[in-house]
Amino acid sequence: MKLRKYAALTLALALLAGCGPKTPAPTPTPAPTPTVEATPTPEPTETPSLEHDEKVRVGMLKGATGLGAAKLMEDKKDSETMEFSLMAEPTEAVAALTKGEVDMAALPTNLAATLYHKLDGGVQILALNTYGVLYILERGDALKRLTDLRGKTVHAFGQGANPEYVLNYLLEKNGLKPGEDVTVQWHPSTDEVSALLAAGEIDYAMLPVPAATAAILQGEGVRLAIDLTQEWKDAGANGVLTMGCVVARTEFVKQSPEAVEQFLKDYEASIAFMADPDNLEEAAALAETHGIIPKAAVAQKALPDANLCFVTGDDMMTGIQGYYQVLFKADPASIGGSIPDEAFYYLPQNG
Repeated sequence: MKLRKYAALTLALALLAGCGPKTPAPTPTPAPTPTVEATPTPEPTETPSLEHDEKVRVGMLKGATGLGAAKLMEDKKDSETMEFSLMAEPTEAVAALTKGEVDMAALPTNLAATLYHKLDGGVQILALNTYGVLYILERGDALKRLTDLRGKTVHAFGQGANPEYVLNYLLEKNGLKPGEDVTVQWHPSTDEVSALLAAGEIDYAMLPVPAATAAILQGEGVRLAIDLTQEWKDAGANGVLTMGCVVARTEFVKQSPEAVEQFLKDYEASIAFMADPDNLEEAAALAETHGIIPKAAVAQKALPDANLCFVTGDDMMTGIQGYYQVLFKADPASIGGSIPDEAFYYLPQNG
């Protein structure tokens, strides 16, 4: 299928708000019977409406992974065919998918592969929605390349997940040994790292957008020093550094192929809108309105660095398999123990 990639232009983070329930239409009053003789009153014909389980139920994450959906959430806020749930953590999306509470959800790419194995093929990846959003931040102007981190301490969030594996891989590609040449101090939240940076207590940090954007706005002299997505390319690494995707329950894909195709069409248009520099102000406002990023001002600064994309089909499969190989080599458990097979990928031409 054709690759559609939209340059990352703005970003800020959080995810999609649920659609409001439809107000039921009033029951029609039967017209009086003109005959004197009693005649049974016909049952009123109800206006057809979709049942809840006929809606496409989508779980979206706060932050960069959910940014591309903000326009779609706005367009479908009163829809009878689609409803959104906004989730703060990927674990919430995993639980909702596992219980069948949502049909589709945004997930980190490594977690999507893990869930595929855990559910014995119970989910499929529909589209990639976010390339790399990791950045090395610096208080100052000394860092020009990753090798400049030798002898320094980097504070970060994401141990045991994509951020740790990406950072370690890139450090090693640049001749640096994590834990020896570069010390990495892991923290339980991005907020903690941002607060330390803003307070001037640390000089180097690795954060994803939009947390990185917020840190820059809050901390005097803090800047984006190194783009790890560009470093991935420069290192000649396998595949494409892709950190966000949308998956669907395999059962739902089989039962509702037309709904899946319509969602992808609408989602592509939404990502295109959110990534368009001409829509920056409106896109940022939508990100705040739907809770994906708390403040429109942060979203407006983050969108250009959010690396939004829309990649499906064969391009999706070939683009991410190399990345999965890197993660597998770093730690097989990071993607559920093995690289997903072809059945993991939603490829309509294969039925």
